[in-house]
Amino acid sequence: MKEPDTTSSKQSNKDQMVHPAGVVFDLELRLMVWRPVGILNAKAVNTLIQFLEKEEDIAHQPFNRFTDTSKLDALDLEDRFVYRVALHRRRSYAGRPPVKSAFYVTSEASSHYLKIHAIVSEQSPLEVRIFKNLEQAAEWLGVPLAKLEP
Repeated sequence: MKEPDTTSSKQSNKDQMVHPAGVVFDLELRLMVWRPVGILNAKAVNTLIQFLEKEEDIAHQPFNRFTDTSKLDALDLEDRFVYRVALHRRRSYAGRPPVKSAFYVTSEASSHYLKIHAIVSEQSPLEVRIFKNLEQAAEWLGVPLAKLEP
């Protein structure tokens, strides 16, 4: 599996950034929502990470994240890849303001990989939590439940 691309270039505010499939921003709530569909593989994860890091570089304020894994049919990932991505994210986000990253999971496979991410992210500005309940995720993020519902 391919490791995340760690090259990062500053994006001008004038440039229009194309969001990866399933990504929506709520600027008022400072919340990025990602709802991947189908099979989640390394290519999709790398695409999201590249987009996320560009957004972090140009953002004037930190933003929280919510990922809804309920529409995934399968995961084509390896533990080693997930560990490397999580370690990369921990390093690349070091020194930035704290943010919350909530993951809504409905399968054991998703839960397994996200536990790796959460463990690697401990003691970093990326506060990762896994939820099996949308209401609890919304409460933790401090957003209306309707913003997290599909």
